[in-house]
Amino acid sequence: MSDPEEPRIRLPQLKLDELFEELQARIDAARSTRDRVNGLLDAVLSVGRELELDQVLRSVAQAAADLVDAEYAALGVIGPDGRTLSAFHTVGASEEQITAIGHLPEGRGILGELIRHPRPLRLTKLSEHPASYGFPPGHPPMNSFLGVPIRVRGQVFGNLYLTEKRGGAEFDAEDQSLLSTLAVAAGVAIDNARLYEETRLRERWLLANAEISHSLMSGSEGTETLVLIAERARAITGSDLAAVATPMPDAPSFYVEIAVGSQAGAHRGLVLPIEGTLMGLALRTAAPATTDDARHDERISPEPPRFEGLGPAVAVPIGTGPDALRGVVLVARGAGRPVFLQQETEMLQTFAAQAAIVMELAERRRSAQQVELLEDHDRIARDLHDLAIQRLFAIGMTLQSAGRFIVHPVANERVLRAVDDLDETIKIIRSTIFGLRAHQDGAETGLRARVVRAVSESAPVLGFAPSLRMEGLLDTEVPQEIADDLVAVLSEALTNMARHAHADRAQVAVTTDGHELWLTVADNGVGIPAEGRRSGLSNMAERAEKLGGRLRVTRPEDGGSALDWRVPLPGGRSARAGTRSPGGPGPEDRA
Repeated sequence: MSDPEEPRIRLPQLKLDELFEELQARIDAARSTRDRVNGLLDAVLSVGRELELDQVLRSVAQAAADLVDAEYAALGVIGPDGRTLSAFHTVGASEEQITAIGHLPEGRGILGELIRHPRPLRLTKLSEHPASYGFPPGHPPMNSFLGVPIRVRGQVFGNLYLTEKRGGAEFDAEDQSLLSTLAVAAGVAIDNARLYEETRLRERWLLANAEISHSLMSGSEGTETLVLIAERARAITGSDLAAVATPMPDAPSFYVEIAVGSQAGAHRGLVLPIEGTLMGLALRTAAPATTDDARHDERISPEPPRFEGLGPAVAVPIGTGPDALRGVVLVARGAGRPVFLQQETEMLQTFAAQAAIVMELAERRRSAQQVELLEDHDRIARDLHDLAIQRLFAIGMTLQSAGRFIVHPVANERVLRAVDDLDETIKIIRSTIFGLRAHQDGAETGLRARVVRAVSESAPVLGFAPSLRMEGLLDTEVPQEIADDLVAVLSEALTNMARHAHADRAQVAVTTDGHELWLTVADNGVGIPAEGRRSGLSNMAERAEKLGGRLRVTRPEDGGSALDWRVPLPGGRSARAGTRSPGGPGPEDRA
């Protein structure tokens, strides 16, 4: 017979076991919560240690994967357009998998859903969402998904994407809460990294300005300073190409004086119109001009080809205000690289404005030195006229008077010869005085301006504007008489092209290396017929031969004609190779 008290004893014991199990579950949950909170704190600390922006972004993605135990994690940075991703940092995928996937995501499908609606998104199966776009070939399989936006100062900076929770489990509300908290800490860390990056960037711009100031104030040539401006602008902005152009006097065009980096050869020396060019737009508006793709922008003329392999570009005027522009600096990145942000453009604009101020100070300094030099010339000319010539004239009069008392014929002849020599010396001094004073009145128009004018004047007759390229110190190394011949040959070549070539495209190049001067005129017309008149070509050839040069006319394989007119410059290689220069000894005389 059973004891009637037994049920009353077992019932409390069963409730106690249930209480112990519940207590153990709560303890396990508390431990799990503690561990996850500690994991969150560790993740926040790891994110806040970095200062380099790229390192911060990678650290955030890694911390997010560790925090919610995800196999794959990614951080996508939203581009300036607010619709696509400009950068994508991944965790979990191997290099082989990334290579197999190919092009990184741009923000379509589920990734775009988070861009369009920046709020947490948790999915059990990715493929079942209406916005699912599918995976490219080679992409690892992914099912569970958790995404949260990252905000920096109230603006959505990017999104965290987590997939494939380990163990086949699903992401839960606690995972979402932890990841949202990490996203807040990530926003602070990203903001700090951006401020640090901006500070370092401003420091680099200040150092570049200091370097340019030192270069100009120490007396460096203007070309050296323009090279320095281009090189520093290219390096600091991370661009593939940098070019500096200056406006041409009395012509609606500009001259690309300096170009460094990719496609530098296609830009250097070009004379381009204000209309139809990015640099021209910056000059005309006295404001920065940007493009996402320089090759396909309708505002930029494709001729001559100069942006092959390049994409985003920005042109910034050197100076402030339309009346104080000294040029324009262009920087361009390779195709597919990030576009120039407004902050980058503003820093480049500040750099160019400060460089313009330094250039103006240096120019005023050179002007003051020039005034001082001209005043010195005037003083020398006055002293020569008032002192040297008068004294020489007096000596000549004395010798001439004394000659009447010299009986010896040989001695008398020598005195008269000395008087003649004094007359010649006075003529030379007067010629020197005239040269000193004529120099103060300024030189004639330079060769560059004359070439630009000749090409511009031919455009209405040709029906199109030929492309023009000029390289070398044309205004300082080419004598006036050779410059006159070159302009005459160029004008005749363009006139003949308009009459006979039937071309719709032409290229003109004028180059000097200090030893020779080249003129090249090429077109895509019908070419020069064998039975055609040769009077124009004969005149060009005679001008070249008169100067010790030659003329060559060829027919390129792709049609048209190419004229190559080449002459040596005084003191160049041709003169030093053995030909006797006028009024001076040749190499055989020095031997």
